[in-house]
Amino acid sequence: MGVGERVEDLLRELAPQVLGFLARRHGQFDLCEDAVQEALLAAATQWPADGVPANPRGWLITVATRKLTDQFRSESARRKREDNLAAMAGPEELVAPGADADQPPESDDTLTLLFLCCHPAVTPASQVALTLRAVGGLTTAEIAKAFMVPEATMAPRISRAKKSIKQAGSRFVLPPAEERAERLRVVLQVLYLIFNEGYTASSGPELQRVELTAEAIRLTRLLYQLLPDDGEVAGLLALMLLTDARRAARTRVDGSMVPIDEQDRSLWLREPIDEGAALILRTLAHGEVGPYQLQAAIAAVHAEAPSAEETDWPQILALYQLLEKIAPNPMVTLNRAIALSQVEGPDAGLALLTTIEDDRLITESHRLDAVRAHLLERAGRPVEAREHYLAAARRTTSLPEQRYLTAKATAIADVT
Repeated sequence: MGVGERVEDLLRELAPQVLGFLARRHGQFDLCEDAVQEALLAAATQWPADGVPANPRGWLITVATRKLTDQFRSESARRKREDNLAAMAGPEELVAPGADADQPPESDDTLTLLFLCCHPAVTPASQVALTLRAVGGLTTAEIAKAFMVPEATMAPRISRAKKSIKQAGSRFVLPPAEERAERLRVVLQVLYLIFNEGYTASSGPELQRVELTAEAIRLTRLLYQLLPDDGEVAGLLALMLLTDARRAARTRVDGSMVPIDEQDRSLWLREPIDEGAALILRTLAHGEVGPYQLQAAIAAVHAEAPSAEETDWPQILALYQLLEKIAPNPMVTLNRAIALSQVEGPDAGLALLTTIEDDRLITESHRLDAVRAHLLERAGRPVEAREHYLAAARRTTSLPEQRYLTAKATAIADVT
């Protein structure tokens, strides 16, 4: 790993600690976040050339505090803001410790940041962007690049998110206990969205965006360290590890997509598989089972199969049936149809698909057509299969998926 990469990893680790320090002490999350971003940019420029300071966290706090002070001074209402902050602060907070004091970070700062970034006043898309910036330490340019939109589009999205939080009157504190479970559910959903966008990019020339999956796993691992007894946090981490372990086998040298039943399983990474399987095994043994735990259990069954033919499809089907009971949605039904077709044949899977063919949550996606095409092909109905492969290819905005689906349709046409 080069110096630049080591600095980048360190900055991502320190970003939520520094932002948490400033936000706890000064309030004004939006201004604190801007100041931290400027400090991170300064460090990214200076540290690779000058070396990492002895106390990097203190360095960042010092620079960010200076930036924040400049922002306060530039405001016409500086006196009023200072009076308000003084009124909000306890006596022990009126004198700040030196930034060079190597104090340990508050353990709940990252959790508080995650809850704040995933505030219900913020739209889901903005929750993702703000989480990547405030907790992940990514710049606006990096986030824009990851989601393949212009920086000029992403910057206002992040600004609107911070404005929404400010207008909602949110303070840098953990939500009340009665709200915490629901807010945690949103945090997990945001992390899952980040991972999914990285694992199968919704658009563009690449199937996978490794920087996003890596960041999602890093943040979820951090959340698991903060909440080790929460089964769904552990389940989500296990699911990410088990799924991402297949990454190297999902594409060929030319970038074309390889479905799971055709993948070279020797390319699957054993370390994350073993970690994810052990994690979900421990989690399922305690407490109430949730959707992420069940999805991780399904991923573990796939990971444990030496070959596609040896996959325990009856067990996967049973897990999907349980998942559909506790978290019903058309995507779960779609996956249950695939499992059902493996156990009872393609006609059984096709019959199940008819139950969701009018659901807008799935019909607007290409996945229903893709699964139907696959089952029709297996059922010996090539003409219908080809029509649905082409329909799925027209719907997807992912170029690798589009090429794969078109190739399947072409192969059927060549045979027929």
